[in-house]
Amino acid sequence: MPPGANLTPREIVSELDRYIVGQSAAKRAVAIALRNRWRRQRVRGELKDEITPKNIILIGPTGVGKTEIARRLARLAQAPFVKVEASKFTEVGYVGRDVESMIRDLVEAAIALVREEETAKVRTRAREMAEDRLVELLAHGTPPQRSGMGFSAPPPPPPRLGDAEREKLRAQLRAGTLDDRTVELEVPDQGPTFLRNFSGQGMEEIGVNLSDIFRSMPGLNRTRRRTVTVPEALELLSQEEAGRMVDQDRLNRDALARAESSGIIFIDEIDKIASREGNLRGGPDVSREGVQRDILPIVEGSTVTTKYGQVKTDHVLFIAAGAFHVSKPSDLIPELQGRFPIRVELEPLRQADLVRILKEPKNSLIRQYTALLETEGISLHFTDDAVAEVARIAALVNSRTQDIGARRLHTILERLLDPVSFEASDPGRARDEVIDASVVKTRLKEVVEDEDLSRYIL
Repeated sequence: MPPGANLTPREIVSELDRYIVGQSAAKRAVAIALRNRWRRQRVRGELKDEITPKNIILIGPTGVGKTEIARRLARLAQAPFVKVEASKFTEVGYVGRDVESMIRDLVEAAIALVREEETAKVRTRAREMAEDRLVELLAHGTPPQRSGMGFSAPPPPPPRLGDAEREKLRAQLRAGTLDDRTVELEVPDQGPTFLRNFSGQGMEEIGVNLSDIFRSMPGLNRTRRRTVTVPEALELLSQEEAGRMVDQDRLNRDALARAESSGIIFIDEIDKIASREGNLRGGPDVSREGVQRDILPIVEGSTVTTKYGQVKTDHVLFIAAGAFHVSKPSDLIPELQGRFPIRVELEPLRQADLVRILKEPKNSLIRQYTALLETEGISLHFTDDAVAEVARIAALVNSRTQDIGARRLHTILERLLDPVSFEASDPGRARDEVIDASVVKTRLKEVVEDEDLSRYIL
């Protein structure tokens, strides 16, 4: 299993606390689910295969951290992660994506994850080999071009570089003194562009396979010559060398195993496919129930065919989420309810929570804006009373209009910092920007006082 999977539940919650404020019940639930995977790997005998993940439903309004909890959990576990929206699926026979596409997407995420890990192992050696090739290109120039009548007379072989000249060029390459130079490289062509336009239900896998077939046909596996800068050439050559050094068959096998044993699929908006309470099973509810019945085999455990091989979904962890404003979990079909035994209700965000969200997380919005403006030489400072005022306004607007949780902070801060963001690159502008409560009130006064205006702007 990946190294991140052996974290204890307490360690997992502690890591999640660095990015997500509150919601301790949800954090505990996902931490236990992740730890149970580690425990299952250590169970001996036939019982190991009988232990399946305890899937989770997170219940709460938008903007309270449901998606972020699942995404951070996957990063901690170094697990393949896919987020899908249940409302984008339709039952078989209707227009939309088929539910098996979520498994194919999970496998693609696993391939990317394992490839990144394998590439990291050979990166140093691959870069050295790329440097060798680039040194030769820089020393000897570009090979002769093909003309309409074929190659011109072959030039005499270039003199072989001595060790001293080679090391001198390598030193210049690493020092960056050759960055302004350009070289010509042969790079793979992307192949027939029309194949990338395949879409619709069931066409994802067909499009991929057709693309593979066309690339393997004689004359279509082409390359083209590009002129690139030295840094670009080094990166392209490093990727090419790393690709040669990584065993693709083993990578595919490991990725399939990773998807099966530690994949996490986050199904958002699951409440949108629940039948409405009191409805007589007519109209849209027929399609909603059809989507649930299509999802059910995937969650129960089935085998899905992908371009890399077959994937069993028995041990994939499913985390579903929904606001459940006009429906409730019991409105899902009983079979699907039984596959999500753990239900956690997330708390709505209060003003005090919004203050903490602005100040505490490692990736807080204030830290993000401060880092952005630092690139322009602007030093941004928020006073404590300014943070409190921003949180107060966000809570007020959420109470007046639709409650979108912490997402309201994005809109308010963008409006608040509009003047400094626009003027930051002006040469005569002051380099220090202090935001206090009075600045917040002045810049947002008109919008906050006019409820109709705040409904559309904030």
